[in-house]
Amino acid sequence: MGYINESEYCKRPAVLLAATLRWPLSARLAMRFLAYGCRVSAICPTGHFLRCVNGLDKVFPYRGLPSLDSLENAIRAANPDIVIPCDDRVVWQLHELYTRKPDLHPLIEVSLGTANSFEIVECRDRLLDTARDLGIRIPTTTRVTSEEDVHRWYREGQYKGVIKLDGTWGGEGVVIAHSEQEAIDTFRKFSRPTGFGTALKRLLVNHDPLALWSWSRLSQPVITIQQLIDGRPANSMLACWKGEVLSMVSVEVLASQGATGAAFLVRIIENGEMITAAHALAERLQLTGFVGLDFLIDSATGQPYLIEMNPRCTQLGHLPLAGGSDLAGALCAKIGCGICATDEPSVEGRPIAFFPQAAQWGKKISFPDDVYNDIPRGQPELVRELMRPIWPERQWSSRIYHFIRPPRVVVPVEFRDESRQKEFVSKAIDATVDK
Repeated sequence: MGYINESEYCKRPAVLLAATLRWPLSARLAMRFLAYGCRVSAICPTGHFLRCVNGLDKVFPYRGLPSLDSLENAIRAANPDIVIPCDDRVVWQLHELYTRKPDLHPLIEVSLGTANSFEIVECRDRLLDTARDLGIRIPTTTRVTSEEDVHRWYREGQYKGVIKLDGTWGGEGVVIAHSEQEAIDTFRKFSRPTGFGTALKRLLVNHDPLALWSWSRLSQPVITIQQLIDGRPANSMLACWKGEVLSMVSVEVLASQGATGAAFLVRIIENGEMITAAHALAERLQLTGFVGLDFLIDSATGQPYLIEMNPRCTQLGHLPLAGGSDLAGALCAKIGCGICATDEPSVEGRPIAFFPQAAQWGKKISFPDDVYNDIPRGQPELVRELMRPIWPERQWSSRIYHFIRPPRVVVPVEFRDESRQKEFVSKAIDATVDK
């Protein structure tokens, strides 16, 4: 600890980052929390990017068989002031721990918000019903329980639809159906329960620590169909505390990993309706921690439609904003780190290319000269790891499996707003990229 004595160090706020998916965003947040003086621990699977971040107190293993026990044990060992879930399934496991371990109620509510909102947070259509009641603009959305529901959707005048399966994330379980037959085929696919063989493959090939836990809690699939808004995606990330929005940042998506996948090129925007929606939802659901909101901005009207909420951090939390602020700093200040500010130049007004996604997915895109390359500085081991294929793909089991069954091909998608004559101009994407 150098000049900091042990008692002073122990007084610092303690943060536990929990991740089951190998997404870079968790490592970027860890760097920010460390920079603001927090004691940071993590729980994650083998080969995770968090394991390459210098300065963590402790990294706990997210084990594949007793995954819920792994999370509970990490919480008790780290004794954090707040748990930061870095993907959706950590949120769901925290919900389950809440029902099983009453002594963890205070910590889980400090990390996520009031338990009264947990069921709404887990269910897409209930969340959108809540948003509509608050006056937030949403696409027409209905739950689908049979093929007749799909037929009715098209009989009532819809000509396209977005089919969504609850309990999925990162664009998975979302299909844009351009015809009634495509919608029926997708509904049939989503209606089939995941078999044990698939769960075992995810455990052994993908090294997914929650593969068996997710399979064990399967119930009747919840499927919705949503009106397709002709427009471009936009995202907001909020730092909240007991229903109050401490800070937020919104971006429009310039390019993404497929039509429904994560963005890798964005630009910060200010949108009054998105801000109003964020404050209304945070207050109604009494949210705490990081929350992401996904919108579509109608091309004809410029009006944003809320399409779903991610009850965890997204890839915007570490971005340096005007005045030396960022979302991680807003939350750190609330849990006792004092005034938190960065001396990094603000990314506002510049296109932001997320690393390493932009390098991997944007090979056919001409980036503007003033693009902000979001490369983690001061962490060379992390940069090297980010430039490699993710750890499971480097293992023999994955290589053999994908030799027999090649991974599906995903096409990067570029979004352009012609009406504003953006300076961002890119070449047509004429090639596909393996996910």
